[in-house]
Amino acid sequence: MPTDPHVPTLAEVVHRATEIVDPSGRDDGVSQLLARFEDRDEPITAIDDPEQVIYEGKGAIDPQDDEPPVTMAAAAAVYLAHRRDEMPDSPDEVLRLAARAEFDGHPPENVAAWLAERGIHV
Repeated sequence: MPTDPHVPTLAEVVHRATEIVDPSGRDDGVSQLLARFEDRDEPITAIDDPEQVIYEGKGAIDPQDDEPPVTMAAAAAVYLAHRRDEMPDSPDEVLRLAARAEFDGHPPENVAAWLAERGIHV
């Protein structure tokens, strides 16, 4: 029996984050973010700066931060890159914790409104 927990790949982290934000897979921007990282099979721990890699990918899709689901998918991915033990947690809990961590508890207005629509209060 292995004693080391599974280390997810960058693709797995982004997949989980996009699944949390858009479980139906209907949001075009979130789907683009997922597609951008789908072949990134390196372990998340092997990436020097996962935050930079994820936000650069997000910036190519939503450079003006106009799309709250894309912003939160990136924030959730960055959060999960550092808190891999929380990958199986409930989507609402991951979104709440990601918003607190990535925006110091004060997400941009459009993101806060999107979260509130989902019943998530930071």
